[in-house]
Order: sequence, then C-alpha cells, then structure tokens
Amino acid sequence: MTDHGHAERAAPGPVPPAVQRDRWAALLGSGAPVLADGAMGTMLFSSGLQFGDPPEVWNVTQPDVIRRIHRGYRGAGSRIILTNTFGGNRLRLSLHGNESRATELNQMAAILLRAEVDAAGGTALVAGDIGPTGSIMFPMGLLQVDEAVDVFAEQAQALIAGGVDLIWIETMSDLDEIHAAIDGVRRVAPEIPIIATMTFDTRGHTMMGVSPERAVRALIEWGADAIGGNCGNGPDEIIPVIAKMRAAAPDALLVGKSNAGMPELVDMKAVYKAEPAVMADYARDARAAGASIIGACCGSTPAHLSAMAVALGVDRAG
Repeated sequence: MTDHGHAERAAPGPVPPAVQRDRWAALLGSGAPVLADGAMGTMLFSSGLQFGDPPEVWNVTQPDVIRRIHRGYRGAGSRIILTNTFGGNRLRLSLHGNESRATELNQMAAILLRAEVDAAGGTALVAGDIGPTGSIMFPMGLLQVDEAVDVFAEQAQALIAGGVDLIWIETMSDLDEIHAAIDGVRRVAPEIPIIATMTFDTRGHTMMGVSPERAVRALIEWGADAIGGNCGNGPDEIIPVIAKMRAAAPDALLVGKSNAGMPELVDMKAVYKAEPAVMADYARDARAAGASIIGACCGSTPAHLSAMAVALGVDRAG
C-alpha cells in the first residue's frame, strides 16, 4: 500500500514494454467493454483551480487533490485512467512560462497516477494524456512537423519515465498534428499501446474538416491501437461518429469519450447539464454502436462514471 500523502516517494519508473503490452491485452482481450475515466478539468475547477491557470502545475503543488480525483474515477469503475497532462506539452506550457518544466510536470503526473492505481491493486491502466499543442500546423500555421514530433516525443518520454502503461492522444482536430503525436510517441516507445481520439464537433467532422471515416483509416495506418472520438457536443454527436468508424473499419478497436451533454454558457462559464442517467444511456448506445472503450469528458464526474459502469455491467470492485 502506498502512502497517499507521499506519492513522490513512489517513483516507480518506466513499465517494461512487454508488461505494457501484456496489461493492454489482459484488459481488452476478453472483448468486454472497458470503462475509461471522466473529466479532470471539471474536477479541478470544483477543487479551486482558477480559469486560465495551468492544471499541470497542480501535479507538483496539489498532488493530493490529483490523486483524490484519480481515486474517485478508479472507485467508480474506470479501468483506463488519464494523467493530468492534457496541456503538458512545452508549447502549451509556454503560455504560462512553464515550458522548461514539461518533463517534471509530466513525470510527476504519471508517478501520482501510477501510485494511486498500484495502491488500489493495480488492475487499472495508467494512460499518459497528450493533448494538442494549441498551434496550427504548417502550411496553414507556423508549426513545422519536425518541431511537433519533438514536442510530443518530449512529453511522451516524461510520461513513460513516470510509469504509464499506454499513451492516450486526445481532442485532436488535425490529422497532421495527430500523426506527429503518434510519431513522437513511437520515437521514444516503439511498442507502447496508443489510443488516438479526435473531436468531431463541426457538423460531424473535426474543426479541420476530417470525417470519422477518414480519421479511422489514417489512424489505423499510423499504428494506433484504439481509435475514436472524445469531447465535442455530447452523446448525440459522438454515437454517429462511432457508428461511421465501425462501418469504415469493422475490426478496429473503437473509443467513445463524450462530454456530459452540450455545453451551455452560464455566467460566462461552460456548464454541462447531462445527469448521470443520461450518460448511462450514452454508454449503452456507444457500446451498441461499436465502442469497446467508453468514458466521459468535460462536465463529467465520478457519479456519471458510476452510472455508466452499471449500464455497461462492468465490475466496479475489480
């Protein structure tokens, strides 16, 4: 049992590639649905994070809060849990002058989650969370492919050093950027399992015009182990995405991680009003559409995930 208050002492180090693959196969091999986790940002804001502040710094300044959030999702039945590193690449961190801390913040995030998972018996997988850079790729923008690959490789290296089992690349809208992210991960870890999800929030396409069919074919070609959609405008949007991916790639391992409903602007803040029962229905619908890995995104809490666990019939105590 790990001391919840002193995760920094755990420092478990990298998980051997063969162990990563074995854990992935053990979790997904039965064909039963796997519950991922829910929102990190939503939980952090409810814990006092101020809008505009970098959440990743809390891995160092508020580690007990981060572990408590992970523990809540683990207790709700989540078996793939993401590190608090969505904006942990050096380009995103540079917005607050933290670019030199990328390795520290990512490695600590992985150490915290690894310690929490191991303390609970080690049956969940630790997923290193990689989000977009926030920059536009060349030629539409200034970010060159080589730099993007370097940025993602740096983040992946730190997450792997902290003990993740897999990498989850999420909330991408540009195929060039998600390709660079996969290449960056593969540069430092050729065998680690990769989940890759894009956000189809613009009339069934990503903001950059990518269709679900085009996404799933490209991501399979580039070596992602599981592919799907996350975030966006709620369950009604993501279910058709999964269905279209299933039709285009019948053998792909598919993922759905929807927001808790359509965001509404209340007092200049995005509020997500889907109740746990709504997300339970979404979980069943996502499974019926072909998703094997099902979680929730913005606006969700452990209560939402508990309802989803019941709907999917997954064992919350396992």
